[in-house]
Amino acid sequence: MTESLPIVYLSVLLVILGGLGVFVFSQVLKARRLENTFGKLQKKLQNSKGSAQEYYQLGSIYLDKKLYSQSINLFQKALKMGEDVEPENQALIYNAMGYACFAQEQFDLAIRHYKDALKLYPDYVIALNNLANVYEKKQMVNKALETYEQTLAIEPNNKVAQRRANSLKKRLVET
Repeated sequence: MTESLPIVYLSVLLVILGGLGVFVFSQVLKARRLENTFGKLQKKLQNSKGSAQEYYQLGSIYLDKKLYSQSINLFQKALKMGEDVEPENQALIYNAMGYACFAQEQFDLAIRHYKDALKLYPDYVIALNNLANVYEKKQMVNKALETYEQTLAIEPNNKVAQRRANSLKKRLVET
């Protein structure tokens, strides 16, 4: 029994290290793919006009890199290019712009962009949750609760809206 114990420990260690190695390798590949896409899109959009989708993609990459001002500029270009883009896709762009403004603590602009997204696509649950989150940050508890309840009317099993609505209800009862 005691002779097999080191073998068991080494086997467990190898499995853990192997899993960690696979995870690190997949993250490196993902980062390389993202940087490759980033470089191609940047080069293409510098040399010529791109499509709304390409501007949105590049803006999303800038958003991931936390370069919010640049991402907003790219999203605005996507909206200008995308007169023929479907309303649901325009709503995605407005939502992304709202997120970039929220990250920069420009809450009023974020609210405006989220509302623009909801005008185009009223059942856009992510934009509703984001809007409610901004209302919470601005201490507009009643509006936040109302917006979370609107989300739950569309998607009753939405975990974020359920959790936040319950928290806000408790806060309102306490005050």
